[in-house]
Amino acid sequence: MRRRKKPPAARRARGRKNRRVRRAGVRRARRARGTTPRRRLPYLQLLERRGPVSVWLVDGAYVRRNIDEEFSNFGHHYSYSEIPRDEVWLDQEAVPDEQRFFVAHALLERQLMAEGKDYDTAREAANTEERRLRLAAGDVRKLHLGKRPLQAVLVHERLWKALGNGVQVWFVNGRLVRSCYDVEFTEGGHDYVYEFVPQNEVWIDDDIHADERGFVLLHELHERNAMARGIDYDTAHDDASRLERHYRNHPAELHEALAREGWE
Repeated sequence: MRRRKKPPAARRARGRKNRRVRRAGVRRARRARGTTPRRRLPYLQLLERRGPVSVWLVDGAYVRRNIDEEFSNFGHHYSYSEIPRDEVWLDQEAVPDEQRFFVAHALLERQLMAEGKDYDTAREAANTEERRLRLAAGDVRKLHLGKRPLQAVLVHERLWKALGNGVQVWFVNGRLVRSCYDVEFTEGGHDYVYEFVPQNEVWIDDDIHADERGFVLLHELHERNAMARGIDYDTAHDDASRLERHYRNHPAELHEALAREGWE
């Protein structure tokens, strides 16, 4: 291979100037598009800026495995201390049709807590705003049959599996569940926790990515089995979270763990 001749000083200077111009053009283009250079995980995409606050789409599976297993649809510094103070994180949805609800909730909750409100007060105010937006979007009408009450079976997407003990595990439309039943429904639930879930059913949010479903399923089955034995929710949930955290870091052991919970 021939080596290129070393350019004269004038050409080198002109090359440095051209590179500076190109870099300045790239920065202007990024600002115009509202994007920033790629950052390391869990960051995926900068969605918007609201004043000093940046709203980021993040890899929720990475967050749950490496930072905080309890991270759900969104969060901010005052709900998860690991999140930088001037950021809001949104989990990447399988179908990104709820981002506007989550952003509105997270920004209001964060603002109120930054002003000194306690978490419960801020959360309730943000829940109220999120419900208002969901109602305006028309989601509730989808589960009403005329003047009849809400129909829980209408959120069923598909049956995942019927277990030997009579429990059915369903994928459900998570957006409709949050809009029509409980705005705080996250990832999954079952009849021992939610009164709107029919007896002997476990619900798995259809917005969970396929590679996380097994861990959420383990959590819900273990929690439900514990509560069926009379264990209180807080204890059952904490134990299920501990197991979920373990198997997210040891996925090869997940199949046997599910079998112990009746998934065969």
